[in-house]
Parts: sequence; structure tokens; C-alpha cells
Amino acid sequence: MARWDPGTEDRLRRAALDLFTEHGYDAVTVTQIAERAGITRRSYFRYFPDKREVLFAGSEQLPLAITEAVLASAEQSPPAIALDAARRVGALLVERVDRTAERRAVIASSPELRERERTKAAAITTALCEALVERGTAVGDARLVARLVAVCFQEALERWIDTGEDFESCLDAVAASVRSTTELFPPRVSP
Repeated sequence: MARWDPGTEDRLRRAALDLFTEHGYDAVTVTQIAERAGITRRSYFRYFPDKREVLFAGSEQLPLAITEAVLASAEQSPPAIALDAARRVGALLVERVDRTAERRAVIASSPELRERERTKAAAITTALCEALVERGTAVGDARLVARLVAVCFQEALERWIDTGEDFESCLDAVAASVRSTTELFPPRVSP
């Protein structure tokens, strides 16, 4: 096998997910993942800094992709801009991700992985907020919109995994649900 085989990263991800599914995340070592992928433990660390990151490969690119999508959006209102960016990035993400239900189950099984997932989601929310501010949205409004759209984005990904529908339809359904539930917060009437 070539030293820098371009398929190694994919083999490592598949091997890790197979092992995590078979034995549980905590019971699997980096050495086992590397061996299953046909490389050495030392070589593993050329691709991933730790055992967790094999499940989150590429997620470090999402904040930049969100920022670029917000800045490139032709939409005008902050919620429309943020949803447009989420739609674009989500469409790219679902093209590149496979075995999502298995990955989700592994992450759900481990507090450590759930924390890593929340950290990655927070980075997306921060990038969304900062990009909206860069476009001229007030900080408080940008923060609220970013948080709401990040929740919509995550929920749309969950629905996409569960239903197999296209991501855009899932995001539109979630956004419609959020719009309808805002009626739960009627304006305050002063006595």
C-alpha cells in the first residue's frame, strides 16, 4: 500500500465506524482502527489527531462554508440570509456524508462524543452570527437569528437522516414549524 494512499482517510472512517458499531466507542482503540484500515497506529495520527475526530472529519470546514454562504447570499433579511446559507451548506454536507444513522448512534452512545458534537455546532452558530454582523445585522439580532437557524439546521439534518428526504425539504419544513410555533410567544399586553 502506498505511503500516502488517497483512500486511507476514507478507509479509516469506515473502519472506525464499523468497530464503534460492533464494539462501542469506548471499547475501540486507535490501534484497532488503524489495523482494520491496513495502516499503522503511527500513520493514523497523520490523518486524525485523536480517536474522536475520525467521526467529525471535515466538520472544521463548516464554519468557513457558512460564513462564505452568508456573505454570498442575495437575500436581504437576516433570517432569510441565514436560512439560505444553511440550505447551501446543508446540501453540500449531505452529499459528502454517509452512514449517518450509524454515526449518530455512535455519537449518542458517548458523552464525550456528544460534547464534541455540541462544540462543532457552536462553531457553526458563532460563524453564522459573525457573518451576519459583518453584513450589517445588529449583534443581538444576529445572535438570535444564528441560534434559531443553527437549531433549524441541526433539526433538518436529523429529519434528513430519519426520512431520507432531500435536505432542502427538511430545512423548509423545520423553518415552517418554527414560524408556526412562534405564535406560542404572543406579544405582552401591559395591564
